[in-house]
Amino acid sequence: MQEIVQQLGELFLQAVPTVLIVLAFYLILRSLFFKPLLQIMAERDSRTVGAQKAAETAQAAAGEKVKQYQDALRKARAQVYAEQEAARKNLLDERAALLKAARARAADEVKAAKEGVAKELAAARRDVEATVAQLSAEIARRMLQNSPRPGTPMREAR
Repeated sequence: MQEIVQQLGELFLQAVPTVLIVLAFYLILRSLFFKPLLQIMAERDSRTVGAQKAAETAQAAAGEKVKQYQDALRKARAQVYAEQEAARKNLLDERAALLKAARARAADEVKAAKEGVAKELAAARRDVEATVAQLSAEIARRMLQNSPRPGTPMREAR
């Protein structure tokens, strides 16, 4: 048993340089390779998270800008519709005023034409009344001149 312990002791003594080399290799790799690699990975994760947060913030800001744009567009459309409605109302008012003026002019023209016709009628009546006596006298004279004799056929008056 002592021999086994002695062999184990020798085995451990022979393994010490290997353990020291592995330990040194581990310390060197940890300080030169793993530590910078872990720092880079942590920095990449923080940048990724930061980029995600920045993207979410940018997306929220873009959503807000879209809402503002839509509101501004809605207001602009409402303003344009209001302006169009006002212009349409102005045009309808102008049209109504023009129609009213045209109707008034037409009514005045009709009134003037009626007055002219009434004056012409009155003048014609005066002329007819003035010539009635002459015409009736002329008709009577012609009738008397061309009176048919009894027993002769009637001739037409010329």
